[in-house]
Amino acid sequence: MMSTALVPAGAALAQEADVTSEAAVLLEEITVVPSRTEQEAVEALASVSVVTPEELKILQPTDTADIFFGMPNVGTSVSQDATGVGTSINIRGLQDFGRVQVILDGARNNFQRNDHGSTSTVWIEPEMIEAVTVVRGPTSNTYGSGAIGGVVVFDTKSASDFLKPDEVAAGSVKGRYETNGDGWMASATGAARYGQTFDVIGNVLYRTADDYKDGDGTVVPFSQYEVLGGMAKTQIRPADNHEITLGWIGSRDDWYESGIVQDVQLEQNQFTGKYTYAAPETPWIDFTLSGFYTDADQKQTALVGSTRYDQVTGLPVFVPPGSTRDFTLGTYGFDVWNNARFDTGAWRHTLTVGGDWVEDDAETIDALGGAGVYNPSGTRSVYGAYIQDKVEFSNWLEIIGALRWDGYKLDGTGPSTGVSSSGDRVSPRLSVGVKPFEDSFLAGTQLYGTYAEGYRSPSIIETLMTGLHPAGVAFPFLPNPNLIPETAKTWEIGLNYARDNILNPGDGFRAKASWFHNDVDNYIGLVYLSPFVPGSGCPFVPLPWAIPICAQYQNIDKVEIEGFELEALYDTGWMFTGVQLASIQGQDMSGGTPTPLWSIPPNQVTGRLGFRALDQKLVFGAEAQMVMPYDNLAFVPGAPFRPSIIDGYTLVNLFASYEPNYEPNDNLRFDIRLENLFDTTYGNYLNVASGSPIFQPGFNAKFAATLRFGVVGEQVAEAEVYKP
Repeated sequence: MMSTALVPAGAALAQEADVTSEAAVLLEEITVVPSRTEQEAVEALASVSVVTPEELKILQPTDTADIFFGMPNVGTSVSQDATGVGTSINIRGLQDFGRVQVILDGARNNFQRNDHGSTSTVWIEPEMIEAVTVVRGPTSNTYGSGAIGGVVVFDTKSASDFLKPDEVAAGSVKGRYETNGDGWMASATGAARYGQTFDVIGNVLYRTADDYKDGDGTVVPFSQYEVLGGMAKTQIRPADNHEITLGWIGSRDDWYESGIVQDVQLEQNQFTGKYTYAAPETPWIDFTLSGFYTDADQKQTALVGSTRYDQVTGLPVFVPPGSTRDFTLGTYGFDVWNNARFDTGAWRHTLTVGGDWVEDDAETIDALGGAGVYNPSGTRSVYGAYIQDKVEFSNWLEIIGALRWDGYKLDGTGPSTGVSSSGDRVSPRLSVGVKPFEDSFLAGTQLYGTYAEGYRSPSIIETLMTGLHPAGVAFPFLPNPNLIPETAKTWEIGLNYARDNILNPGDGFRAKASWFHNDVDNYIGLVYLSPFVPGSGCPFVPLPWAIPICAQYQNIDKVEIEGFELEALYDTGWMFTGVQLASIQGQDMSGGTPTPLWSIPPNQVTGRLGFRALDQKLVFGAEAQMVMPYDNLAFVPGAPFRPSIIDGYTLVNLFASYEPNYEPNDNLRFDIRLENLFDTTYGNYLNVASGSPIFQPGFNAKFAATLRFGVVGEQVAEAEVYKP
């Protein structure tokens, strides 16, 4: 993943022979994270990575996890089940229960299902995505409550991006075949516009695959899947400076889960709306109001019989094939903010004031109640307000100061009726960036320092989980309405570097490096209690298949995480190369003796070397990723037989794309990507750390073809909406 916050790895520097004036534009990406104001990502006072459209073409991602290949402290810590349909994102060793906030077109994806392994899963189809922005750490507090690990923002394709300025309509069809698992994908996209008043875009896709083989050539059972998805988005401009965006994203996913073998179906729909107003004559008003509703319904159907424990009697009950259970989550929310721009003498201000509210309504339906034990039903509201001032002096000093107030309220339903909790807190942020070397050979260097705090309220599961472990050995889960919200306190020191025309006219170099230290106070983890310890609150269960323990989510005194991240890329038109590096360690400081935190990913380094030829029609190159061994892992509840050492591994990938008949509005594109070239046998780190024996796919060749066609009409100016 080499574009990151720096440069699209597959983007040419315009034409090789005449690029000097265009290099800076093409090398700089725009992001609105974390400060809600547009800014070149390489100048953001935070550890930011951006996956561009060009990068997505090189990666040819099959699933969400593929998007983050190589991304420091993200790419090797994205977990998924064997199918790869669903993905759980880990940033800097923090994951689950909203510690990483995932936003799709402005809507939070909060689905959680507790089991052995990750709890927070998202299902996002890469073919619908235009770009992805990742912010590591709690610096993005304008994007809502809870993101003490970071924020991942997915933006779907828009008609204004898909259509060229002289087109009134366009479409594309894409097909892809993968050799490992005999996988197929078909996608179609269409867009149209009516002047500057109205545009619309839609996409439909279908992908399916059989069981894949790991690096040893062993077929991984129950790894097949089937996905049908679609999206539609329209942008309406009823008057100058006003814009309304309405969107829908939906999917129906079908896969299998091993263990107690079951067929899993997921249906989800997301509806979004956004209104913006910005005008050059009113710099103190740059207003946005957005709202969303997301509905996710996961149904499991048992394919074989199994034994579970009745939640009332504790006695074994045979569950026949065909039995079902449902996990549903409805999420509502809105977000409103305004950027006011003004000057006080030589100081330029962007004052942002905003607020947000999100409510989750979770319901679990299981005739025996077993699924509802560790996936209790309930509602939770999180809300907040913030004020932030971004101050710039001359072109060398930037200061961002912010305060955010967060609150939450949680109530149980069903068996947990009457259990509730609430709380609130104010969290600060201060970032200072300087460019002290603009008149020297170190011009383009920016140094920054940040202190930021984040606040995560307990989830429904952590607070309300109660009942008897439903299978295997029996023991009670205990609710804990007295949980204290987590507080993250992060220090970060970083360096940004952007320079053009270094070795050749029109070339460019971009780099971001950062060191961080994150103290998470009152970290919430699963703790095992003994019924023989007075005051533990753990009852003794008098059943022959029960063990004398209880499980409860409790606050751990402190977790400390620190590390280093580097992203750098050089692009000179005919050649591009880059490197990404991540080093991280984390410890649980409770109990007096520091112990490793199981969710910390291994260190890794990823490199890419690519070339462009035949007047930019041909792009090809190679990637190599080295993931270091990981040992001395902490005990993970539910995975007592996990190996104490996880082996390191090296992956090598090749990629190429060719556009043989490039035209301004119609073109054909071929893509080839060869992954895990040497059939390396390896496990996804977080899957292995959770006790999963499943290995990742061995060698896989992807072949894709895309045909795009456009209908030329009256040319539309690019600046359709004023952007300050």
